[in-house]
Amino acid sequence: MRSTVRSVFNVVAAAALCASPSTAQTYSNCNPTVTNGCPPDSALGRSVNINFASGASDSFTAQGNPTYNSNGASFTISRSGDSPQLTSKWYIMFGKVEITMRAAPGAGIVSSCVLQSDDLDEIDWEWLGAQDNQVQSNFFGKGQTTTYNRGAVHAVTGTQDGFHTYTIDWTANQIVWQIDGTTVRVLQPNAANGQYPQTPMQLKIGAWSGGDYSNQPGTIAWAQGPTDYSRGPYTMLVRSVAVSDYSTGTQYTYSGTSGTWQSIVAAGGTVNSGGSSNTGSAAPAITSTASGNIIPFAGGHKDSSSTYTTPNVYPWVPQSTTLATSAVATNYPGLPSGWTVTSSGKVVPPSSAAVITARANCVYVLVASLVAGFIVGLRP
Repeated sequence: MRSTVRSVFNVVAAAALCASPSTAQTYSNCNPTVTNGCPPDSALGRSVNINFASGASDSFTAQGNPTYNSNGASFTISRSGDSPQLTSKWYIMFGKVEITMRAAPGAGIVSSCVLQSDDLDEIDWEWLGAQDNQVQSNFFGKGQTTTYNRGAVHAVTGTQDGFHTYTIDWTANQIVWQIDGTTVRVLQPNAANGQYPQTPMQLKIGAWSGGDYSNQPGTIAWAQGPTDYSRGPYTMLVRSVAVSDYSTGTQYTYSGTSGTWQSIVAAGGTVNSGGSSNTGSAAPAITSTASGNIIPFAGGHKDSSSTYTTPNVYPWVPQSTTLATSAVATNYPGLPSGWTVTSSGKVVPPSSAAVITARANCVYVLVASLVAGFIVGLRP
């Protein structure tokens, strides 16, 4: 009787989960280049200078519990699943971002400062905790990952020992990456193979564990993990952020699905392609290309031919993937036709189902819950 009640409870809980809205992502899932009627993006439309030593800023939404003191905002990873982040409440349409920060140490730990748009344009700075004398720059256009040759590595002395200022200056004509005022990379549209970022961007800052044991081997290798949490905690520290939006207005909207900057409409303002602080820098020599490839920031970047498995949300948080049991059978009464149970006790749908829809996924959860109750009922 107890096992029956427990099974019913599991099913009810699973049904409630399927009925609840997802809150894991901090950005809209609506991609304006593939879906009509996406909500407009709130525009910054001005310049802000945020000193985190003064505490939290209402310009950002926090997840994962960043903390604040006289040194700035701390993004600390102490255990598996920690992934503190700040996401701006506004977007910029071409602009300049300067972040003064100290990267987190630790093999497998990744510190990130990323500009990302709703249609998955992206401009990155990323620091690997295993490398305290370098930073990686990267870009993506419309989430395309046909190649992973866009990343570059730049030498920096003591990224984890002291504060440095990292800049992204983004216009319609070029993207300039700078470290402490020195230009280290320039990208122009004709060198971007049709993937030049050019749609309204949101700022995302945070730290995550690419070397977590639950991640895929390729991701752990890229992050130079695995992560040893016993040697932590590991903290990324951000002193300040200065952001200038080169365009004006209150909202940015996509007109059509082309994803070009000319298709962006600024409500109550103007989309400015250049910006007053366009550096006009010539492209310098890059330190080196990124070894092992740089993994894109979010889940829209997936490449089935790649050995790298990217997070499905940012920051990546490992999820439980197995059903713990004291005795595991390989079949249970009531399983739908074609469904199987792995040696670890995980219930899986037919292999022919390449894509699991949201509705099918809920069925999967309900069946797994029934099996969980059945297994518990088998225990003495």
